[in-house]
Amino acid sequence: MKAPLTTIFILIMTFSGFAQEDWFGFSSFSEENERIVASGEYPKVVFMGNSITEYWAVYHPKFFRDHNFCGRGIGGQTSAQMLVRFKEDVIDLHPKAVVIMAGTNDVAHNTYWVEPDKVVDNIVAMCQLARANDIVPIISSIPPCNFFPWNPDIENPGLTIVEINKQLKAYAEANHIVYVDYHTALADERNGFPKKLSADGCHPNPDTYFIMERLVEKAIEEALR
Repeated sequence: MKAPLTTIFILIMTFSGFAQEDWFGFSSFSEENERIVASGEYPKVVFMGNSITEYWAVYHPKFFRDHNFCGRGIGGQTSAQMLVRFKEDVIDLHPKAVVIMAGTNDVAHNTYWVEPDKVVDNIVAMCQLARANDIVPIISSIPPCNFFPWNPDIENPGLTIVEINKQLKAYAEANHIVYVDYHTALADERNGFPKKLSADGCHPNPDTYFIMERLVEKAIEEALR
């Protein structure tokens, strides 16, 4: 007989607690989160994501600081891993809105192969959690990428990303959620990054984030209107 999913989850978390290392970097922001909660100085918007979001906060700290935005990107994480830490890194910080960008590492098979529908399900779950806690969700498209340097055997990742984005946009429209379409603004004819916008074909160059910032500022304004 299969163990209930809740039991499996508890066992995984218990095992990870005994390990002498941080499971998938989940405690990366624990000290900063505790400081924010203790001070009561909550951010206006949390950006939840992977390395693309992580580098964004590193390259453009002024953008985050001046707007009272909070970056919560952890490199390498999949949508499922973001869902697990959503309470600590988003809900507990009581932002007005959360910008969710997830899926790149699912497509890259960072932990295991994931059906595209499951990626959408994980992002939907984060949106539902946000709304249940009076936080406005904003869904980001997965940025373009047609080749993963760390996993070059993935076939047609650019097309997979396009298909996931179509589902995300449809869900957003059906549920009155603002959708930020970075993909259309950044992709070339191969559904990848042009070389002038990304050195490795997957992560935006520092200046590329200026394009993304113009889009997300409009999205946040619309979502909080």
